[in-house]
Amino acid sequence: MIEGPLRKMRTELNEPIDYYMTFPSVFVRVNDLIGKSISLIHTGFSCMSCGIDQPIFRQGFCKSCFFEMPSAGDWVMRPELSQAHLDIEDRDLSYEKKVQLQPHIVYLAVSSGLKVGVTRKTQVPTRWIDQGAHQTIPIVEVPNRYLAGITEVALKVHYSDKTNWRQMLTQTPEPIDLIAERERALSYLPDEVKDYASSALQEKTLSLQFPLQSPPPSVTSVNLVKAKQFTGTLVGIKGQYLIFSDHKVMNVRGHEGVCVSLSAA
Repeated sequence: MIEGPLRKMRTELNEPIDYYMTFPSVFVRVNDLIGKSISLIHTGFSCMSCGIDQPIFRQGFCKSCFFEMPSAGDWVMRPELSQAHLDIEDRDLSYEKKVQLQPHIVYLAVSSGLKVGVTRKTQVPTRWIDQGAHQTIPIVEVPNRYLAGITEVALKVHYSDKTNWRQMLTQTPEPIDLIAERERALSYLPDEVKDYASSALQEKTLSLQFPLQSPPPSVTSVNLVKAKQFTGTLVGIKGQYLIFSDHKVMNVRGHEGVCVSLSAA
């Protein structure tokens, strides 16, 4: 029996990708649980900031911390709102400079379909794994989050910026020539970013393999907070989802801050 708050699964780029659950006293290699019966019991909450046992509001934070923590600012989900490069504070300028003023990658990925996205360079390829992407390629590397954000805004006119999680889990998309698609995307770059257009041109398409033999024909999401407990046979992992034999799926990242008792047999 393992107990503790859930956190986003850590990953390692292998074939297939390795997944790990991290608890206060132990790491669990989730790939080793495939084929086993997994039981999860909801035992409480632990906010990722203050640790208080009260309901999680969003992104692993209680309601108070979500509206106070700099890591939950609007610029996280909307990078075009970043202002640290202007010395303008949102919640904590020191933190915002640390995160925003570092190299960012604008990329194309094939998960539920072709999409555009933004990630810190240090989060490559973690971000792509978390999205359940089968193929990815960088479009451009820029020195801060703001430039990445305005690039994404420009490209969203031509590409989706969302992942349909149901399609991502139930379909294996056809391969796309991302090198050719990147050439098209480069023509849509905003003027402020065109000087960086050659930054990722030597990068090749990255293909990702997940520990899932075949996608389920349909999926039903498990909400452990509402269900209180769940038992199922684990058959695969993709993105941040555990996939069970009865087509139930659980988004581990969506349960960050939820305390569980976990056992496998």
